[in-house]
Amino acid sequence: MVDKFADPLLTAAEASRHLGIPRTTLQSWLKDDAPGGPLVHEVPARKRGYPTMPFVAVIEAFVLRSLRDLGLSKAVIRQAALEVRDAFDTPYALASKRIVTDGVDLFIHHSPDEYTRVGDKQVPIREVLEDYLRDITFDQDGSPGRLRLRRYADAAEVIIDPRFAWGAPVVADQKVPVHAVVDLWRAGEPMTVVAEEFDLSPATVESICRVAA
Repeated sequence: MVDKFADPLLTAAEASRHLGIPRTTLQSWLKDDAPGGPLVHEVPARKRGYPTMPFVAVIEAFVLRSLRDLGLSKAVIRQAALEVRDAFDTPYALASKRIVTDGVDLFIHHSPDEYTRVGDKQVPIREVLEDYLRDITFDQDGSPGRLRLRRYADAAEVIIDPRFAWGAPVVADQKVPVHAVVDLWRAGEPMTVVAEEFDLSPATVESICRVAA
């Protein structure tokens, strides 16, 4: 079984492509030497050029990108991560369900009905937003279990789940690796033939190949 926290699954280049994050940005996150350690963790590569990002790092990168897209500064996100690390004794703050936002500020989710604002511990008066977490499925122990990739249309639910294909993106229902679909299409097979080969709908194959193209 894959260790979500220790087994490297993806290179920075692969994660960058799957998550739609500029490669230089992701690499800067992985190499960040600010106090408290990087927000996105990596593990040593077994060989030069081999993967360094375990599944938890993929989730951290996705969450960091999502919060930055909402207009939140990296400094505020780092402060939130440090507060979560201190309060809940976990280094993987961004891969938890503890950090939420109302679109303006960040809050720490302590219990079902308890939130405090990062920095001053004030209770929010606006509704908090957890939409950026909707693409993450969490396991019963609270750790992330799988990530839905937004790059693909609804016709093709593509996920990263460390239980399948060693962390490579797969079609959610059939668990068919995306690269297998793309490789067959690039080999010259019509999309209808590719769909039949993997028991996928033509719309799913079209969506996957459109992203690949």
